[in-house]
Amino acid sequence: MNVRLFVFGLGYSASRFIAQHGGQFTGIAGTVRTAGQMATLAQSPAVETLVFNPGAADPRITDHLANADLLLVSVPPGADGDPVLQAFGARIAASGVRRIVYLSSVGVYGDHQGAWIDETAPVHGEGRRKARIDAEDAWRAIAGNRTTILRIAGIYGPGRNALENLKAGKAHRIVKPGQVFNRIHADDITAAIAAAFEHPQTGIWNLCDDEPAPPQDVVTFAAALMGMTPPPEQNFDDAEMSPMARSFYASNNRISNARLKRELGVKLAFPTYREGLTALWQQRET
Repeated sequence: MNVRLFVFGLGYSASRFIAQHGGQFTGIAGTVRTAGQMATLAQSPAVETLVFNPGAADPRITDHLANADLLLVSVPPGADGDPVLQAFGARIAASGVRRIVYLSSVGVYGDHQGAWIDETAPVHGEGRRKARIDAEDAWRAIAGNRTTILRIAGIYGPGRNALENLKAGKAHRIVKPGQVFNRIHADDITAAIAAAFEHPQTGIWNLCDDEPAPPQDVVTFAAALMGMTPPPEQNFDDAEMSPMARSFYASNNRISNARLKRELGVKLAFPTYREGLTALWQQRET
């Protein structure tokens, strides 16, 4: 099958998708922010990399968009809007791209005070959350019948997990009573992206695990795997945190992935953080 993939944003999730599923494509190209990333980015199979950022865009991107069959977008919106749509929105709308998968965030739901929610829950927020909501709306307006949105929970996987944070001495057990978060392993993200490209219909799907859990529990479990004493618990109100880190605690939701399983047919390899961290520890891919 002659299928060409173009990726805006060869970051953690998109790169892992290519590493695991790239063999099904006859051509892959994608963007990085700087020329230095072009030199260091190692992909298998080979990916043609092009520079794209708000101040620069490789002119070859236009040709790739004209020839692409599938488009994966993992570039987040900025304060001024979605940079991809600002630069290429008209071309994407007029292109022959069959399916667009846009990687968004469960942060668009704002705070539902610990309640269980699904894709029908209202979205709201300010700042970065509002930018995400506006970007979702813009992509659906440009190519709604071709655009699938995956709202992704907290990402972890090889090189990016509580085990790694403990090794580096950067893990903290911040306790805010009643606070829970959903997570998702990188390999389950890649499976969901593949399923979204193959599904005959577009839609919005939550991409998260089965068990929203307190963040301190994840660190405690990781420390037990490593045979070490976990860091002491810290009260949220007193903990030293960056404004961005603290902002994540403003949302407290239990997010359902039932639709992901039912409609996309995704079976999570790591339904909770326990399976995910255990596998990472056993593989020593930390």
